[in-house]
Amino acid sequence: MEPITFTPLYMERVWGGRELETLYDRTLPDPKQPFGEAWEIVDRENEQSVVEEGKWAGTTLHDLWANHREEIFGKGFQDHPRFPILVKVLDARDDLSIQVHPPAHLAADLGGEPKTEMWFIADCEPGAKLYVGLKNGITRADFENSIADGSVANVVHAITPRVGDSIFIAAGRLHAIGAGFLIHEIQQNSDTTYRVFDWNRLGLDGNLRELHVAESLASIDFDDFEPKMHTPMGDNLATCEYFKIDKRSLKSGESISNPDDHQFSILSVVEGELKTSSGRCYKKGQFILVPRASAPLTALDDSIVLQVTLPS
Repeated sequence: MEPITFTPLYMERVWGGRELETLYDRTLPDPKQPFGEAWEIVDRENEQSVVEEGKWAGTTLHDLWANHREEIFGKGFQDHPRFPILVKVLDARDDLSIQVHPPAHLAADLGGEPKTEMWFIADCEPGAKLYVGLKNGITRADFENSIADGSVANVVHAITPRVGDSIFIAAGRLHAIGAGFLIHEIQQNSDTTYRVFDWNRLGLDGNLRELHVAESLASIDFDDFEPKMHTPMGDNLATCEYFKIDKRSLKSGESISNPDDHQFSILSVVEGELKTSSGRCYKKGQFILVPRASAPLTALDDSIVLQVTLPS
């Protein structure tokens, strides 16, 4: 089968921008509004990826997953009622809220879904910062005091990454993306985020955005001190029970295929361009679902590709 691509869903965000126009040559839905997220591959009740072209054009991802699972994705995924991965591009022109996602053992009691994710830095401005984990020695009491006096930013650990870096954000890890990043985010299929501090900023509606202080305090890992950006183990950027992500560097003329011919993968074209044997091309900024038993794709230029697979 040919690779499958989907129409992105664009989300307006107060902290967003329009970098997807300039870096990926996309047409955004509104000529002026800030768009902070492009949901590239998603299967949720109220947000659905729809196939752009080819044999499955107009079909939702949920329909493919529910009715053509073995044919397209392979065997071994019967425990997932929905496609279990959500893939986004984040365009942060302003600081995101300081937030946390609930761990699996607490999520249901807190009224949410567990969420673990990985960030890959596709582009960033010089000096742009990520906020991840706590500064050394900060206690829960210190953190609660910082909420009360509005100084949360002073107790959160800051990192200055480079393009091509990545970091794993396990559920329970306090985090925020600072201004000046374009990030590819691969995550569990979840939309639960608890904001603990939002820089006293107004939302697009002119009101203060809702905070979730009690849920955040219940979820935060208070032993997570000053983490660093990930050091790759060969090609591998992240491996957990929810996904495996590898960064593949291809020379012009080299090919890439599914690691397991009997299961699908997702490709994110970070740099360069890929081509199928039938002549379809996929450029920088495109996301591709490669069905099982598909033919390899060939790099037309030196290319960098993220490849996402699922554990059986």
